[in-house]
Amino acid sequence: MLTGNRRNAPADMLGDMPTQKNRWLALLFVSLAVALVIVDSTIINVAIPAIVTDLEASSTDVQWIQESYTLVFAALLLVFGALADKWGRRSMLVVGLSFFIVSSIFAAMSDTASALIAWRVIQGIGGAMVLPTTLSIVNATFQGKERGIAFAVWGSTIGGMVAVGPLLGGWLTTEFSWNWAFGINIPLGVLITIGVFLFVTESKDIEHARAIDWLGAVLSVFASGSLVFGLIEGRNFGWWDINKAFELGDWTWPWDISVVPIAFMVTVLAVALYIVHGLRRQKAGKSTLIAFGLFSIPSFRNGNLVALIVSMGEFGIILALPLWLQFVLGYSAFESGLVILALAVGSFAASGIAAGLGSRLEATWVIRIGLILEMIGVAGIGLMVSPEATGWSIVPFLFVYGMGVGFATAQLTGVVLKDVPVAASGQGSGTSSTSRQIGSALGIAVIGTVLFTTAQLSLESSLADRNVPEAVGAPIVTAVIDSAGGAISGLDANPATADFASDAKLAMSSGTASAAYLAAGFLAVAFAASFSLGASAEKRSTSRKKASQ
Repeated sequence: MLTGNRRNAPADMLGDMPTQKNRWLALLFVSLAVALVIVDSTIINVAIPAIVTDLEASSTDVQWIQESYTLVFAALLLVFGALADKWGRRSMLVVGLSFFIVSSIFAAMSDTASALIAWRVIQGIGGAMVLPTTLSIVNATFQGKERGIAFAVWGSTIGGMVAVGPLLGGWLTTEFSWNWAFGINIPLGVLITIGVFLFVTESKDIEHARAIDWLGAVLSVFASGSLVFGLIEGRNFGWWDINKAFELGDWTWPWDISVVPIAFMVTVLAVALYIVHGLRRQKAGKSTLIAFGLFSIPSFRNGNLVALIVSMGEFGIILALPLWLQFVLGYSAFESGLVILALAVGSFAASGIAAGLGSRLEATWVIRIGLILEMIGVAGIGLMVSPEATGWSIVPFLFVYGMGVGFATAQLTGVVLKDVPVAASGQGSGTSSTSRQIGSALGIAVIGTVLFTTAQLSLESSLADRNVPEAVGAPIVTAVIDSAGGAISGLDANPATADFASDAKLAMSSGTASAAYLAAGFLAVAFAASFSLGASAEKRSTSRKKASQ
């Protein structure tokens, strides 16, 4: 039975309008779908050390286990958001959940790091189908004041799951096994899919349906994929000269130069072609994945740049901390999750304060306060990290860091979209989400590379100071770095190598501190870039235009 006249239905709704009760039940299951996708990007963090031990994953594998999900997620967000509006949002959501459930089954059953990485790619595809589709469903299902409430619930779910992920992953890994970090997705995914079928009404955007820019999508995948490949694999294959030959099946890289600089060349070429192709489509009146015209808006252009840099600093450090907590300090996965929970507590505490500050200060100043707090928190973590430290010694800094995230992130989204026309809000929010995801992927790649490179150099130096012969020291360095620190416990257990274990703990601590300082550096760059936002930036832009006339 309908609650209103069908002629008053939103223009993009197809089928029956949901009842008052069903709308909120639909929001419940849509929010749970978001929770499933977001928690999977964080639940894995504290499970990584167990995966390293069980699957004998290398430090490069560790980065790819994180990156494969994030990178695919970022590359396909805009594509699937447009397809959902065209083909049906509920249908796309169900397909995305199906991808996610099936890939989670096989990820949980993986017996090699390569298999796990492959299934993480499929999970990323499913996640890219789910996230933008849920936002479109909320937008199509609710009107007026209810829409604001629904968006608040949707956004709060993302923040909450960032907190729940490490804790849930730590508990499952400690009490059962790392496999359950993925296995938990299966019953939850099935439950959510049933709820979506029962309560979510199918909808399409008939009026604004547009052709998909498939070439642009392919070019964006090549650009982001080749860049992250180069950043992660540089220390493996060599930044210029070959350390190890690149192999693909039976084919071996035949040239003297490493594959990595070629990957960076592919990045530059793909980005250039993407821009040229997109501008030509826009000039011809055709659709593009990114609305290039929006980048003429200073707040949108500069805001996306700031969001990308902020994400590089915010997410990269979360790769390093669980490895340090578990392999250096000997914490369990659950204890690691409890430590990292301080970040989420700080973020929640800041969210309430930020609302009050927002009525007194410009949003840009709230963002800057947040970035300052983030810098203090991350730099403080770097100062505290050592083999003699405790996980609880970094909790205050994680709390401050979390408060910074709470201040900066929500306000930054509003600044990015504040001048975007309503008709382009979908593309605008999609572009903003993509900027954040790409920033996260780059942060994991760069900070992970610095972590392991610094740890390697530190350990090599320590062993050289002990006059350890290279024939003895080289295998130790390789074992510790390739295992992302997992080999330390074995060295520690053997009295003959216990001193080497101390050197390895110091090296991993040095790498973690360097990762923290680099994250703080990214946040400092974002802080400087934040002065290109807001009213002062708009005034400078207007003044320049008048001066040029």
